[in-house]
Amino acid sequence: MKTPLVLTVSQLNAYVKSILDGDRNLAQVFLCAEISNFTNHYRSGHFYFSLKDESAVVRAVMFRSSAQRIKFLPQDGMRVIVRGHVSLYERDGQYQLYVDDMQPDGAGALSLAFEQLKEKLEKEGLFSAQRKKPLPRYPMRIGVVTSPTGAAVRDIINVLSRRFPLAQIILQPVQVQGEEAPGQIVEAIQLFNAKKAADLLIVGRGGGSLEELWAFNEESVARAVAASEIPVISAVGHETDFTICDFAADLRAPTPSAAAELCVPDAQEELRRIALLHRSAARLLLRRLEAEQQRLDLLAARAGLHEPARIFAARRQALDGLRHRLLRAMPALLLKQRNRLAPLAGKLDALSPLRVLARGYTVAQREGRPVCSAKQLQVGDRLELSWLDGRAACEVLETQLENSPVHRG
Repeated sequence: MKTPLVLTVSQLNAYVKSILDGDRNLAQVFLCAEISNFTNHYRSGHFYFSLKDESAVVRAVMFRSSAQRIKFLPQDGMRVIVRGHVSLYERDGQYQLYVDDMQPDGAGALSLAFEQLKEKLEKEGLFSAQRKKPLPRYPMRIGVVTSPTGAAVRDIINVLSRRFPLAQIILQPVQVQGEEAPGQIVEAIQLFNAKKAADLLIVGRGGGSLEELWAFNEESVARAVAASEIPVISAVGHETDFTICDFAADLRAPTPSAAAELCVPDAQEELRRIALLHRSAARLLLRRLEAEQQRLDLLAARAGLHEPARIFAARRQALDGLRHRLLRAMPALLLKQRNRLAPLAGKLDALSPLRVLARGYTVAQREGRPVCSAKQLQVGDRLELSWLDGRAACEVLETQLENSPVHRG
């Protein structure tokens, strides 16, 4: 009887992993399934999730090197088609699918990524109308961020030169497709802002497929456009093409040529408008001068300007009338005031101390101060007595208060 082989768990898992890894049928597997339990490890960049159908489930992982190549963000409940290989995670003894590629089942990956990013930035308020900056009416420096060799830059230069030749065109050449394009576009926008080198920016390119326009759907480009202090016109593709950059910009133009039309006025039209305003102003000024001349003629026709002496004679006559009225009014006014003064004088005379002295009373003073009570006096004090017709000096020989004994010196 053969002795059974005793294995450790690690040995068993390693053996099973070798079998799975050696099966050519499991080296490349395509699955159509629904995502559940999706976890995005932001620090590592790995995706962990499960794939399930109506009756079964399998664990799956997508490492960072593969995850960063897909344009959309997987979500629970999303149906996808994945490609990968089956192996065993030895530590847990769990077999799982290692996903190398993933595509949405139905809508394309780029279309899904576009809608996901649009929804995300819209919730942040990045497309809000309140954030939009007004375009300058007469931009004298126009920055253009596009490819230096494409048809877009030629169209922009031609239109601007024809419509508003006063404007200076500043081209910042960038790639408009490929992996390097988003970074170059962001750097160009930031450079214009840092140097305050333009009054207005046109960011865009000519038409192309969704893949070719994808640089203008990158989140970094949308945020750079929204953060620009210089107003931005987005001009990407044809009239039917829409990009995330269009929503973030202050104005969306259907084509690069239309962007050039929208950002500057037509110089010839402005000159015609100025000429029209000049003629209108001249007519208004002429009518005003005619009206003022008529007023001046009416004033000049008045008799007073021809014979100024009449003006002074009329004013002198009015002055004489006022003087006569004043002279007539003065006696009546004085009599009225005299009648008011008489009773007041009578009341004042009745209260006068001289009237009291005239009835035989006298005023006693000591050292210039009135004596109002016998209590203030002592024997030997010298007093001055005043009557209506004179004064006398006296000495106190004795004092007596009411119901008190007499005090003599």
